[in-house]
Amino acid sequence: MTLYFYLLLFTLSFPLGASWDKRFKYAKNFKYLFPAIFITGAIFIVWDIIFTKNGVWGFSDIHASNFKIFYLPVEEWLFFIIIPFSCIFIYESVKYFHNVKKYNSIARYIFLVTGAILIVFGSLNSERDYTFWNFIFCGMFLLYSGYKERKYHANFLVSFLYVQIPFFLINGILTDGNFDFDYTTDPVVWYNNSENLSIRMITIPFEDIFYNLLLLLMNVTFYEKFKSKTITSF
Repeated sequence: MTLYFYLLLFTLSFPLGASWDKRFKYAKNFKYLFPAIFITGAIFIVWDIIFTKNGVWGFSDIHASNFKIFYLPVEEWLFFIIIPFSCIFIYESVKYFHNVKKYNSIARYIFLVTGAILIVFGSLNSERDYTFWNFIFCGMFLLYSGYKERKYHANFLVSFLYVQIPFFLINGILTDGNFDFDYTTDPVVWYNNSENLSIRMITIPFEDIFYNLLLLLMNVTFYEKFKSKTITSF
């Protein structure tokens, strides 16, 4: 198995094992969770294929599978299932352990301000594909989500803060060419720095924070929509 696959298994192991924990009852929500994952994943897969084909980013031939579907190794397809699955488990855990609903109005304004800033910065970097499209897409979705107060805004923000711990661990390994077992100095995922701001948080492109934010917010939005079963909550 590849390094990328091992990282995905590591990410999945605890949330999957705890899915039947009586406190969280995560498994009972699978019927809402997987439609949200597949809808969001379909959008991100198209984006991923286009950017991979155009050389905005790419994947190691050593640490990712050579079996590719539309330019993407099979692990990358699994990424858009396993990462949201694990992160929404964190989201559900936050809902159980924290009572932050009273901060929904504050969270809403954070969404609106962040969305506006991202759109401005994205527009100023139209020559950098990752920066431009990432900031524009994330900014627009934040503005959409924040146009009214939603019951999950504060829970999402707190869970997103928690997600940064595994995010920096897993993504740090994915983007660090020195973290391997055969000393190839070949990162699992490489980025074309001419298509981003060239700002790295250790080895992670700055844009990845907002890529992750958009991925998780879209998943949570669809997830909560399917749980509510009412079109008015979307």
